[in-house]
Amino acid sequence: MDVQHLSAPSRASSGVPRATARSGSGVVHANTRHTSRYTVVGNHLTQHRELTLVAIGLAAHIQSLPAGARIGIKCLADRFPESEARIAAALRELEAHGYLERTRERLPNGRIVTRTVSYNQPEPSRPARAPMPERRRPAPRPAPADVHPVPAEAAPASVPEPVVPPAPAPEAPPAPDPAPQPRRVPPPLPQPRTKDPARHRVAATLLADLRRDDPRVLLAERDVHRLAPAVAAWLERGATPDAVRATLAANLPEQPIHLAALLAHRLTALMPPPLPPAPKMVRPDPFQTCEDCDRAFRAPEPGRCRDCRPGLPEAA
Repeated sequence: MDVQHLSAPSRASSGVPRATARSGSGVVHANTRHTSRYTVVGNHLTQHRELTLVAIGLAAHIQSLPAGARIGIKCLADRFPESEARIAAALRELEAHGYLERTRERLPNGRIVTRTVSYNQPEPSRPARAPMPERRRPAPRPAPADVHPVPAEAAPASVPEPVVPPAPAPEAPPAPDPAPQPRRVPPPLPQPRTKDPARHRVAATLLADLRRDDPRVLLAERDVHRLAPAVAAWLERGATPDAVRATLAANLPEQPIHLAALLAHRLTALMPPPLPPAPKMVRPDPFQTCEDCDRAFRAPEPGRCRDCRPGLPEAA
């Protein structure tokens, strides 16, 4: 009879811890060591008792982003299926518990921006609310060596002292959401005072021919019809087609994105004033030849010069 090898396994291992596999319930972790593209997140965040799942997931996502990434409410709403209201509430939760800090600053050009700082540990100045401790029976103190233990029958029943939970730290009030900036409405395009079909055709042709001088100035047909009245207003005020063409095509960017809006702004902001009325030319009287002395003089009709005219009767 052959020798039995007791060290050989009876069946293949499943890779799952034996204690967990026997229990039949609970989560089983099958972990793989990460060597690149990973983020370390503390259990104080992932197992937070007072943060919602949306806030915990949002905090983990923000900590995984590189420095300088945009985390505005609209950007996050475009990235995730949650609404802007839920994302704003989650940001306020993270800010109240010290994982996020948002401050508004004014740039030298007058623009107001929001500076956001993400903390993987809550700041001491903004502590997170501690979870409520569970009521547990205090462990019995070990008896000294020289004191004999009292039998259980003779020992009085000990009543555990109640555990008073610590007072929660005051939460900082959430920062108010920035007020939405009013949308700027562009001013209306100039309109000619009188309708002239011929002038309108010249204006539409001028806009359509701009691409001949510069291929970047390629307008859609609807933009040509929309901007043609403004060009006609320029022509009505005495601007030549060459002057209008030079104003619209001067100093354009390398790759114009909103070309029609740029031309509409130029037609509105650089609108020339109307020409003043031309001064009335007063022509002098034509030259006439005196009938008596043949002297030349200016007069509206032929006749005599001033010296040959008969004197007027003196007033009495």
